[in-house]
Amino acid sequence: MARKSLPPLKVVKPAPRAKAPKARKAVDKPVYVLNGPNLNLLGQREPHIYGSTSLSDIDKLVTAHGKANGVNVLCLQSNHEGDLVTWIQEARSMACGLIINAGAYSHTSIAIHDALAMLDIPAVEVHISNVHKREEFRHYSYMSSVVTGVICGLGVKGYTLALDAILADISK
Repeated sequence: MARKSLPPLKVVKPAPRAKAPKARKAVDKPVYVLNGPNLNLLGQREPHIYGSTSLSDIDKLVTAHGKANGVNVLCLQSNHEGDLVTWIQEARSMACGLIINAGAYSHTSIAIHDALAMLDIPAVEVHISNVHKREEFRHYSYMSSVVTGVICGLGVKGYTLALDAILADISK
């Protein structure tokens, strides 16, 4: 029995598809830099511990470092725990990463701990001084167990190091 020959295949090109909107890259969102109580007095307050750099200088430093690395930075400071909690909650959808120096709240605030625990973005805790060389009550941080990393004792450079760590994490 002879086989029937099949007709040649027709090549059909698919119709062009509409391009899906590009997903927003994480770095399209800013990194939040949150500073807690008394950090507004940096440069004036205990310069033998914290140095002479003002919070405004730190904001400029970390903002310039962000710009040089293609990410916007939003710097915020409050002496009020609730403001910090609100900004952490906001960062869940509005930021690609979070740097926090909660000052004394690091050692006392379960509310900030709980807010940080809900984040699904990298978060780095920063302390200008080495808290482990200071009073014993500063040796424990409620935040450390729920953040990506901790930088302490490296002065204001800790902020740019924290930003570098966040950028490395989100570029994985």
